[in-house]
Amino acid sequence: MNEHILLVGGEASSRQNLGMALKEQGYSVGLYTHGMTHETEPTAEHPDLILIDHPWPKDVNKSVIKRWAAVHSVLMLLSKDVASEDTLQALRLGIAEVLVKPVDTAELVGAIRRIIDNAMLYRTGDFYTHLLRQEEPSLLIGNSPPLRRLLDNLQAVAPTDATVLILGESGVGKEKVAQEIHRLSLRVAHPFVAVDCCSLQEALFESELFGHERGAFTGAVQRKTGLIEHASGGTVFLDEIGEIPPAIQAKLLRVLETKRFRRLGGTEDLIAEVRILAATNRDLADMASRGEFRQDLLYRLNAFVVEVPPLRERRDDILPIARYFLSHPSVTRRIGKRMSEVAEHSLVSYDWPGNVRELRNVIERAVILSGNKMKIDQEHLTLPKPGTTANHSTSVVTLTFDHEPTLAEIEQSYLALLLERHQGRRAAVAKVLGVGERTLYRMIGQLKSERGGKG
Repeated sequence: MNEHILLVGGEASSRQNLGMALKEQGYSVGLYTHGMTHETEPTAEHPDLILIDHPWPKDVNKSVIKRWAAVHSVLMLLSKDVASEDTLQALRLGIAEVLVKPVDTAELVGAIRRIIDNAMLYRTGDFYTHLLRQEEPSLLIGNSPPLRRLLDNLQAVAPTDATVLILGESGVGKEKVAQEIHRLSLRVAHPFVAVDCCSLQEALFESELFGHERGAFTGAVQRKTGLIEHASGGTVFLDEIGEIPPAIQAKLLRVLETKRFRRLGGTEDLIAEVRILAATNRDLADMASRGEFRQDLLYRLNAFVVEVPPLRERRDDILPIARYFLSHPSVTRRIGKRMSEVAEHSLVSYDWPGNVRELRNVIERAVILSGNKMKIDQEHLTLPKPGTTANHSTSVVTLTFDHEPTLAEIEQSYLALLLERHQGRRAAVAKVLGVGERTLYRMIGQLKSERGGKG
């Protein structure tokens, strides 16, 4: 994490505490100094975020803050005794977010991460194309027959503008496949914008995707352009499209059929000059038969379907991918290590229910556990022992209670059991339960709430 934060204002003790807390989180921190309010402020610092604490310095007025907010992401901390009108005034200046003190570290870091990630999402296509050109998608390493067939399909569809539906288990690298389609397409010079349909709150989904006009809803103090507009000329990738709410499904269908959309609260049709790629690990046809997914939208998405094979079906690629991770600075911390023959045999023999994502995690853990040793051995891989990877879907389930349980208690115990069996892999648990990941997140939240209340 190399993001730089510029601290402005606040009491001396508050600045010191904030600076220490942010540095512990891995951020680079700079302090505002008098005289940075001229027209070049504060570009010398190149901050990813400006954190303005109350009270403001005397030479920082509303016009200065408004000018900063026009070119930087700004988070403001206000005192508890500040009137609500001051909060609204701050938002009118273009502040990204306002928090009222006291603020705990977790809340502050969460807000900072959210603001910086959103700003990164909205950058120009130069950022995305640079990222795609510099980092080869790890999934596409290898020479197995399933991978070659996948690459042939991608090379055939990439130069077209066809909508592509990418299917595959959790962790196979569906987003990497979408990035490769974009990289091989004629839109490569324009943005690639990925949207996680599970993480966006349903109430905000439409605003994030299509944007909104000022006054469209409470808190909409200014016009906001959506992700489709930000990706103009490029590609929008909708990950886990099966989680999109029904109302948004209808509007997305209109985008695919007419290439037009409207901002929330708007009356003017805008051109959606983007290519849509979508991915899911769910059975959309089954969802459509149950009325959970629009049949007409499914027909549009099925224009071209790409199925990404699980890692267990391309065992010839396991070692090349593992060696790639071992050479990747973010995994190895620039320490050159290699695997023993026994360790490599273990990797190839394992079935990888978590696919490429699980393989990366195993390699990263092995690098850490091997310490100062230059060779990674089998004991560093932390793979399940033989005989413990049986298919739990056909195993006997036993729940034990010391009393007659309620239905809610049975459901919570079963959910906890599944999370433990599948090592926290939510996509696998959702598949067993026959629910979407968004529904599972709500169930897990309720489980934590119930346990917290009893503890």
